[in-house]
Amino acid sequence: MNKDFLSVSDFNKADVMHLIRLAIAMKNQTSWKTAWDENYANGYSKSHDIKGRDKHLSLIFDKPSLRTRVSFERAMQKLGGSSTFLSKDEIQIGKREEIKDVARTLSKMTDVIAIRTTSHNDLKEFANFSTVPVINALSDLEHPCQALADLMTIYEKFGKLDDVNFTYLGDANNVSNSLAIASSLVGMSFTFCGPIEFSLNDIIIDQCHKLNSDSLQIVDDPSLAVKDADVLYTDVWASMGDETSIEERRPLFLPYQLNSDLLNITNKKQFIMHCLPAKRGNEITDEVIESENSIVFQQAENRLWIQEAIMNKLINRY
Repeated sequence: MNKDFLSVSDFNKADVMHLIRLAIAMKNQTSWKTAWDENYANGYSKSHDIKGRDKHLSLIFDKPSLRTRVSFERAMQKLGGSSTFLSKDEIQIGKREEIKDVARTLSKMTDVIAIRTTSHNDLKEFANFSTVPVINALSDLEHPCQALADLMTIYEKFGKLDDVNFTYLGDANNVSNSLAIASSLVGMSFTFCGPIEFSLNDIIIDQCHKLNSDSLQIVDDPSLAVKDADVLYTDVWASMGDETSIEERRPLFLPYQLNSDLLNITNKKQFIMHCLPAKRGNEITDEVIESENSIVFQQAENRLWIQEAIMNKLINRY
């Protein structure tokens, strides 16, 4: 395992499954030793001590957040540590002060750093100069913590990840990138469905194929994409900062809206997921997000538990 968690691919399958089981154990307040013992065959230490006490988390956020900030702060608190929140105006990373200077300074004062930024390259530069673990709390390329929380949610529902058909509809963005990689990593079937010009890029596709040549499917017909799906997932049609383009995109993306007509194509009970915030009436209807099959808010809660597991793992290793 790498020092940092910048991409889902920084973990291997054993790491991911271990973190999911540990997060579920934390959530259910069951024996953490059981979660460790289930992974002992994969080379993990028998020790199940949680080393978060007196540890400090620094949060650097260039973009606003509800779930990411609260889940990280609460997760570190639950581990017995503390946190400091640093907004865009407070640091002006790369403008007021060089990235490498901020990284080396905070490394002397804190034990783990989570960054929510517009630039994945800035994130990598920061991690390169940091001597403590750096976590990608969102970048323009990936949202790996979200992806692991989503896999955890699916695992809770099915008790497995293989043989689950997972379909994402809409715009290829940081969330879909991480979900595609994560699905390939654990061997879960992942179908991306959206307008061709807004599909996954070749770099992400190649990365998925190298991990698992059979996991990723790309289609542009939503009726085909949902037919055999066990889980349907969507996100906003324009990422944070690009909201003005939503109205332009709306006619192109409307066929991919998660609505009752699309769900009625199949007789399967399909779970509905959305990473939030949702633009109800665009990518998903109010009826669908409030339906009995929606696990959107279970998914949101799991950000807390997976973040706790990730930080514990990085601190333990560090």
